[in-house]
Amino acid sequence: MSNEEEKTLIEILEENNLIDLAKYITYVQSPQAGAIATFSGTTRDTFDGKTVLELRYEAYVPMAVRCIKSICLSARSTWKLDSIAVAHRLGPVPVGETSVFIAVSSVHRADALDACKYVIDELKASVPIWKKEVYSNGEVWKENSEFMERKMEFMKSGQGKSGGCCGGKVRVMV
Repeated sequence: MSNEEEKTLIEILEENNLIDLAKYITYVQSPQAGAIATFSGTTRDTFDGKTVLELRYEAYVPMAVRCIKSICLSARSTWKLDSIAVAHRLGPVPVGETSVFIAVSSVHRADALDACKYVIDELKASVPIWKKEVYSNGEVWKENSEFMERKMEFMKSGQGKSGGCCGGKVRVMV
């Protein structure tokens, strides 16, 4: 295990397991870290004027963990970081509860803040974790805006046509 992997904690929590924010903050604390940046994504009570009851998450866990590890390695190659912790819940997440939590430590705040934003943006754009919003009058599976932006960039680059990442075996329709 590399030093970077030793200082990275990734957990996909099964249904009904709350995210212990203090656990992840404690994990990234160290004497050399002068900054800890965190992001806590919580379920809000409304969306587009609709009353939200809860969010429900599903994931392809082995691939999700691999993708998050890759995101963390990329963050480490861009910023000087000490430790990274990422936790994401699966199953129902009621209003007011945390569904995703990220903690990043570094010597200086700029690296921690920039890396924390990068990790959540990349997670939402590329990790196979799916969200269903449950409203008082129905429910809908949601695509993150980051995912849609990435999909459009992919299509504009020409990689979405034959010969792209899947060698022409998969055709993406927009």
